[in-house]
Amino acid sequence: MSRVPEPSVFLLLDEAKKRARERGLRVLDLSIGSTDLPPPKAPLEALREALEDPTTYGYCLKACTLPFLEAATSWYRARYGVDLDPRREALALIGSQEGLAHLLLALTDPHDLLLLPEVAYPSYFGAAKVASLECFYISLRPDGLADLKAIPEEALRRAKVLLLNYPNNPTGAVADWGYFEEALALAERHGLWLVHDNPYVDQVYEGEAPSPLALPGARGRVVELFSLSKSYHLAGFRLGFALGSAEAMALLERVKGVIDFNAYAGILRMGVAALNTPREVLRGYAGVYRRRALALAEALTGTLDLLPPKATMYLWGRLPEGVDDLDFALRLLEEGVAVAPGRGFGPGGRGFIRLALVRPEAELLQAAEAIHRVLTASAPRGEAP
Repeated sequence: MSRVPEPSVFLLLDEAKKRARERGLRVLDLSIGSTDLPPPKAPLEALREALEDPTTYGYCLKACTLPFLEAATSWYRARYGVDLDPRREALALIGSQEGLAHLLLALTDPHDLLLLPEVAYPSYFGAAKVASLECFYISLRPDGLADLKAIPEEALRRAKVLLLNYPNNPTGAVADWGYFEEALALAERHGLWLVHDNPYVDQVYEGEAPSPLALPGARGRVVELFSLSKSYHLAGFRLGFALGSAEAMALLERVKGVIDFNAYAGILRMGVAALNTPREVLRGYAGVYRRRALALAEALTGTLDLLPPKATMYLWGRLPEGVDDLDFALRLLEEGVAVAPGRGFGPGGRGFIRLALVRPEAELLQAAEAIHRVLTASAPRGEAP
């Protein structure tokens, strides 16, 4: 069986967007989480200065990453009150997406079982395929959280990794401390690695996003992945970090050691500056997304069935019964609005769409009008091929 994932639905949508633009159609693109907000100035200035420093031009091995890892563990200590060893419990990543794919290779053997929600970030499914893993898809509760009590004992006995992501892409669901305590207890009882992908840690609209790594006893079996892409709007620079189990970090480092030599040293200096960004700046960014989410949710009331907006740069909405998500996304694109069809987010995503809050409020309201117009003008067309 090939380890190469099948082409994603997003490639089909990307081709459709390209054709629409070639026809002269202006596309309001809410299909990908590529923000329109500017990054803080200090990280960009740090990168600019690094470009003038010839010592940054060579390969960047582990020692080169240490200042960034010290900044990452200091950031975590300030946020969650937990001291981590930057040499043993932290690792630099070329984005958390790369980190997760390599982490699954590091922690599992072919045909091991991975537990993950039935609705999840698309790269999770591709990473599982590359690692030759079998998947058990956890059903969602009404609040959008994976229903840990719904995992059968047989799956728990076979599983190697439990993969979670809260605040969640695509649903925007937020887990509380009690939920992570339940997840950690489950992992301990069944000898699982608990992997938590946490790129949206700074995009909760109220309060603080919990971190399972901060729970008592978590450091032996929890790995948490963080990214600079969403908090600091530095997605194109591809930088993140992993924190957690020293055993898992050692295994991940061995996998990465035969694949990459880390990010450019100047980008790591940029990361240090980003992690020192004042919290009020990050809360300001989250406030922008909150205002956009509430405005768009209100505009879509009665059109889509939406989870209450609590976090992230997305809204996740159920289409009316019988409306195919991919067919709807392609029809909506004819009206100049691109959204992500839910089937791209796993087997539980059919019949849903994800809207990225990456344009000003006025444009989001235009998108809401187009969604309502397409849904009211056309009868459901059934399942897309």
